[in-house]
Amino acid sequence: MRSLSILILTVLLSACTGVFFQPQQVQYLTPDKIGLVYEDVYFHSSDGVKLHGWWLPAKGQAKGTVLFFHGNAENISTHIGNVYWLPAQNYNVFLPDYRGYGNSEGEPTLAGVQDDLNSAMKYLLLRKDVDTDRIVILAQSLGGALAIYNVAHSPYRAKIKALISESAFSDYRNLAREKLASFWLSWPLQWPLSFLIDNDYSPLDAVSHITPIPLLIIHGNKDNVVPLPHGQILFDAAAQPKEMWIVPEGGHIEALKHEKYRKLLIEYLDRVLPKS
Repeated sequence: MRSLSILILTVLLSACTGVFFQPQQVQYLTPDKIGLVYEDVYFHSSDGVKLHGWWLPAKGQAKGTVLFFHGNAENISTHIGNVYWLPAQNYNVFLPDYRGYGNSEGEPTLAGVQDDLNSAMKYLLLRKDVDTDRIVILAQSLGGALAIYNVAHSPYRAKIKALISESAFSDYRNLAREKLASFWLSWPLQWPLSFLIDNDYSPLDAVSHITPIPLLIIHGNKDNVVPLPHGQILFDAAAQPKEMWIVPEGGHIEALKHEKYRKLLIEYLDRVLPKS
């Protein structure tokens, strides 16, 4: 019985870890397959991990640069579907893969991926074709949770003109409890097991420190992966300037699939970026 209990605990803890990082190395497509000009980029994190990303240049005169942080599963070759349309709107896009994802080396950890986010921003600031006064971060799901903490503590925060977070969760332990509570075997253990989750990078603890950087939170009211209350909690805890868009009938990271929200996002970028 003791051995069975240890086995069950091990499986449950592995499941908790998998809630946050589910990397894939398979590259499903490259930007040229969907008609985009792109550059393969390799750069290093501060601890020496070799990272990979794609640089998508604006089709016309660049109005700004969007640094995109993706969700917990797969890699940039699938998440590109959320931002492929931005170059046609005259925005550069940089899509890095976290360590362990796609062609990036290493294994993902919360601390390591925070390093990756800083390293991606540092890389952008060194590019000669980037106006370093016109950079915004767009981040989805896990990427949103990572970015909220990162922007609050970033050594480069003076260069971040806005953070746009879609479908982010408010707290690692709270999300773990929700997922554990959804399965009968783990339901009684949701509280004790959740305290084994690293919560040092909690978005909820960090979100009030993003100010004075503008924050936009986007969340669907039918999100079954990260329910809407997570977005509302983050918005309530954030300081001004802030906005929240609740997407009617919207699921998880679905807003930018719709032309309405793409148009609204471009209008938002026009407002928050410095005038030429």
